[in-house]
Amino acid sequence: MAFVDELQIHLKAGRGGDGVVRWRHEKGIDKGGPNGGDGGRGADVYARGVRDLSILAKYKNIKEYEAENGGDGAGSSMHGKNGDDLVIDLPIGAIVKNEETGRRVELVEEGVKELLLHGGRGGLGNEHFKSSTNRSPKETTEGTIGEEGMFSIELQLIADAGFIGLPNAGKSSLLNSLTRARAKVASYQFTTLEPNLGEMYGYILADIPGLIEGAAEGKGLGHKFLRHIKRTKVLLHCISLEDDDIKANYEIVRNELTKYSPELIEKEEIIILTKTDMVTEDVLKDKVKIASLLASKVLTASILDDTSIKKLSEEITTLLGGK
Repeated sequence: MAFVDELQIHLKAGRGGDGVVRWRHEKGIDKGGPNGGDGGRGADVYARGVRDLSILAKYKNIKEYEAENGGDGAGSSMHGKNGDDLVIDLPIGAIVKNEETGRRVELVEEGVKELLLHGGRGGLGNEHFKSSTNRSPKETTEGTIGEEGMFSIELQLIADAGFIGLPNAGKSSLLNSLTRARAKVASYQFTTLEPNLGEMYGYILADIPGLIEGAAEGKGLGHKFLRHIKRTKVLLHCISLEDDDIKANYEIVRNELTKYSPELIEKEEIIILTKTDMVTEDVLKDKVKIASLLASKVLTASILDDTSIKKLSEEITTLLGGK
C-alpha cells in the first residue's frame, strides 16, 4: 500500500434529534398532560492520534464521513438517544486543518482526542413548554444541524533522530542495520520514495528521502518530505565516502534546509560518514578531518562491519539519552 502523508476529507457532525408532542395516557386520568421528550444530541467528530503511519491510506478512497444523528424524543418523557461520537484515527504527527475556519489541530500524543466538530443540539419536546398558563402545549423544536467542513491532513513525522543527506548516501541501509526496519535499498537515486521508521533501544529513527539541490523549490522530490525533518530532535547527516567532495555535498543539503526553514539548521546535527569499506584508511582519516570542520561530532559506519554498526548505535543512543 502506497504511503500517504497528505489528503483532504469532508467531515460532518450529527444532527440533533427532534423534540416530540406526546401526552400522558393513564387509567383514571383524563388529559394527563404533556410528556413528549427532548431529542438526543448529534454526535461530535474527534481526531485521535495513533501509532500507525500507514493509516492515512485508509481514507484515500472514501472522502466523506458523517457522525451519527441524535434520536428523536419519545413519550413518557423519554430523551432521544445521543449520537455516538465519530472518532477519526490519524497518525501521531498529523496536522488537521479546517479549510473553512482555518483552525489547526496537531496530534502529538497517542490516544489523545481533539474535537473537530460539534454535533447539533437536540430539540425540545412539548413537556418542556408546560406552564401554569399553558397546560397542554403543542410546541416543540427541531434538532439543530451539526457542524461540517472540509479538512486537510498533513503528516509531519515525530522522531528522535532523522537521517538526512543526498540520495544514495546509505540512509536506508543504516536504518535497516540499526533497527528492524525493512526499508527498500538499491544502487540508484531516489530508491526511498517515502519516509521509513525504525526503533532502536526505544528511540525512533526516521529515514528521510534524499534531497537534491533545489529541493526547497520543488526540484526532485521537492519539499514533500522536508517537513518531516521539522519534528526530529537530532539530524543524522549521512555523507557517502564514495563522494569526492564531501564539503560540497554537505553544503547542498544544509542550504536546502535553510531555504525551507531556518529553524532546521538550529537543530543539533552530527555527520555520519557512510560506506567506510569503500575507501582506504588514509582517505578515511582525511575525510574525517574535513567533516570535523563542518560539524561538532563525526561518526563513521559501514553496514558490512558489525562492530562499526554497534559502535554507531551506542553513540546515537548516548546522544539521544541526553535529550
